[in-house]
Amino acid sequence: GQALMAEAREPVRGHLMITHTHWDHIQGFPFFGPVFAEGSEWDLYAPGGRGERLEAVLSAQMQHPYFPVTLGQLAATIRYHDLGEGALTVGGVRVIAQYLNHPALTLGYRLEADGVAVVYAVDHEPHMRERAEGGGIGSTGETTLHAEDARHVAFLDGADLVIHDAQYTAEEYPEKVNWGHSPAEAAVDYALAAHVRRLALTHHDPLRDDDAVDRLVDVCRKRVRQAGGTLDVFAAAEGLTLELTRREARTTRPRRRAAASAASQSAPAHVVLIADDDPVVLELLKATLQSDAFRLYTATDGETALRIARAVRPSLILLDWLMPGLDGTEVTRALRADADPYFRDVPIVLLTAEAGAKKTKEGFASGVTDYLTKPFKAPFVRARVRAWLERVGADWDREGQSG
Repeated sequence: GQALMAEAREPVRGHLMITHTHWDHIQGFPFFGPVFAEGSEWDLYAPGGRGERLEAVLSAQMQHPYFPVTLGQLAATIRYHDLGEGALTVGGVRVIAQYLNHPALTLGYRLEADGVAVVYAVDHEPHMRERAEGGGIGSTGETTLHAEDARHVAFLDGADLVIHDAQYTAEEYPEKVNWGHSPAEAAVDYALAAHVRRLALTHHDPLRDDDAVDRLVDVCRKRVRQAGGTLDVFAAAEGLTLELTRREARTTRPRRRAAASAASQSAPAHVVLIADDDPVVLELLKATLQSDAFRLYTATDGETALRIARAVRPSLILLDWLMPGLDGTEVTRALRADADPYFRDVPIVLLTAEAGAKKTKEGFASGVTDYLTKPFKAPFVRARVRAWLERVGADWDREGQSG
């Protein structure tokens, strides 16, 4: 902010993309000089969720007695955009927003302009835990074993620069599962699978000093050499400036428009079906999702879950893998083959304590959409459910325009 103010000869017009509103990502905003300058204009973007607005979140942290200046007293003109997944145009740059795996609704951003693509993906945890715990995601085939990891690789595909979460080492990660961050080795494997040119490791662990970061970079570069890759890996640092050159023309895949989040629309409450024979897990999931005002239905066996699903046509289904009668994959197969076409695409998330390679393949072969691996934390469940519900009914044919 200070650099912008020093260089600007007139009021600044800018765009600020916020991945999520955890405090470590927004606490610097009240000190961002350009928003105090009269005549400046800023568009702020962040993921929206049910009942949450970026403006309200920023305003809350600037209330007295936390800060001497309220949000409404800032001199700049500020416009707030609560986003879902998809593509939009910002100041001539094509921006693609995609949900990341974090205990809060979080977006990564892919920026494309002048033949160059840059991806900013911090606060992301691998979906395939076992690969990350074992020292990395593994080979390209294993990297994309989980459908959501494959989706993440596609998000990074062919980027000239990826700035990626790398808070932990592979050795540290088993103690940090469900914290919402990646081992650096997993970031390398994602980038290799996506044929990325350069990888900037970021979101460094606060306890890691510069020498430790350098050692981690060396480990990652060795990993690239062992894979026979040409990926350039380095650590992001304050003040670092990079110049990216245009590569061969790349194919632009259609993306749904990044419409306003469902939080800003007067849509009816989503219906969520939870099926688990463990009463403790069932109550935990109910308590977690009740705060979002979902209409919840529950079942403790597969047959009941199938009957309720057909009766209420839920927006999303959470299914335990092992239940009396029909198990989760059998319920999934029955719904995917149902005469009602609604069930071909409804998100079905499998709850399981066994999500290794064999089980992962089996689950996705049955038609499940995603996994929640036990034990899980309530914030992770809430974020994943909200991300899937935000995707429901999205339009892939158009791009929204902003700025």
